[in-house]
Amino acid sequence: MSGKKSRSVVIAIIFLFGFTAILFSVISSCSNNNPKLNAADSLIVGRRLAQQYCKSCHQFPEPDLIDKKTWEFGVLPAMAKQLKIQNYMGQYFADTTSALSTNEWQQIVSYYKKTAPQTLVIPKSNAVKNWSGFSLQRPKKSPAAAPPAMTTFLAVNPQDQQLYSADAGNNIFRWDQNLNFKLISTLPSPVTGIIFNDDKSTVNEAVVTCIGNMAPVDVAKGQVIKLGFGTKKTRQVVLTDSLPRPIQTVAADFNKDGLTDYVTCGFGHDRGGLFLLTQQPDHQYKKSVLKEAPGGTQLVSGDFNNDGFTDVMCLFSQSDEGIWMFLNNRKGGFFTQNILRFPPIYGSSSFQLADFNRDGKPDILYTAGDNSDYSRVLKPYHGVYIFTNLGNWKFKQTFFYHIDGCTKAIAADFKKAGKMDIAAIAFFADFKFNPEGGFTYLEATFNGKYLAHEVPVSAYGRWISMDVNDVNGDGYPDIILGNFSIGARGLINQKGVNINWDTQEPLIVLKNLAGKKE
Repeated sequence: MSGKKSRSVVIAIIFLFGFTAILFSVISSCSNNNPKLNAADSLIVGRRLAQQYCKSCHQFPEPDLIDKKTWEFGVLPAMAKQLKIQNYMGQYFADTTSALSTNEWQQIVSYYKKTAPQTLVIPKSNAVKNWSGFSLQRPKKSPAAAPPAMTTFLAVNPQDQQLYSADAGNNIFRWDQNLNFKLISTLPSPVTGIIFNDDKSTVNEAVVTCIGNMAPVDVAKGQVIKLGFGTKKTRQVVLTDSLPRPIQTVAADFNKDGLTDYVTCGFGHDRGGLFLLTQQPDHQYKKSVLKEAPGGTQLVSGDFNNDGFTDVMCLFSQSDEGIWMFLNNRKGGFFTQNILRFPPIYGSSSFQLADFNRDGKPDILYTAGDNSDYSRVLKPYHGVYIFTNLGNWKFKQTFFYHIDGCTKAIAADFKKAGKMDIAAIAFFADFKFNPEGGFTYLEATFNGKYLAHEVPVSAYGRWISMDVNDVNGDGYPDIILGNFSIGARGLINQKGVNINWDTQEPLIVLKNLAGKKE
């Protein structure tokens, strides 16, 4: 190396270290520009600041929701980014764009680090491991063109009683009662929701929701498409596009003009929302925003205030988690009312309206368990919840059963005993110590009590989707589980997991044997 080049390298190194020293000096001075507080006062100030800034976006997350290490290296850096606090080589500092000062941010960090637990106490499963009145039905193996185990959606068409599935390869398949499959159509992106036409004259029509991007990115490529699949060549008509990773769509004549409209929820990533698609006289659709927020993941429609107009409920499971009700204002819009709200670390994953106590008022079945963001640890509050309707859409939690990484729950009277049982899946189960927790059947006993059964199907797949319907026509609901195990190892939060899921089995059916006893 020549002398001139050597001097250049030395000068560059000196400049780099000098800049770093100056920056750390600025950070240090910013961090200490307030008088020092004693330990107790510092915690009080830290909690007050955390409540002030966190509650401006979502419900306040208590420190005991996750462990100290996960706060420090997972959640707090993500929070800093949202507040525009800069992070340089592990050191935080504020600039002119930041929502708070460096000292204020350090007080928040100190509060969580000093008050969070070292570890979380995870409840042990007390479930019985048996088949609980179900038998396993698996697809017939077909080495050529078999659907891969990347299932994104399952549903039974009430018109033809056939099972339909979709996968990450953008395909839709139809399955007969013997689980032989047929490719129906290929869409622009993976299907995450299907509305089957309830008119028997158009049994081979559906409206599908295409997510656009499976990866968590803020790219709005999602679509709602009308699909005709009764002929040799399927027909696809795009009703709307440019949606932020939409998950589900519901249909109704919301403004009572004789034309079917739609509401669709976009999960997005940092940006999502709830959208109304109003059908115009020329059968085009006008898209309007009902709520701008990430995490729109599930919809339920109905006339919730008995005024003759269809309303909508939506579960948001990102940032400001909770269930919101959108009441039809009879003028083409909606009033918004929050029903339930949860901390942003819960990982809300599904909900269902069901009358558990048979008082004529719909209760809420809710699950928490999405576990792929900034706090990828097992959590004691993941599982199945029942919130009982107290009247006037006020709810009280009356039941909880812990299931690690719970993804979805569906309530039904499986045994026709006059009680609502619950089927639940967990995509983020404790695969190291309790892989059987991937599917749990909660059998209703008496007085709101349940007997838990972990049905031994963990070797057949990693369950991401589920439907409950009468597949074989015997009058008793069966359970269909959708397997997404191809490429899923990157979404395992534990080390040392050794599970060989079947990657050529996109779904299985748990056939209800209750009808066989009659």
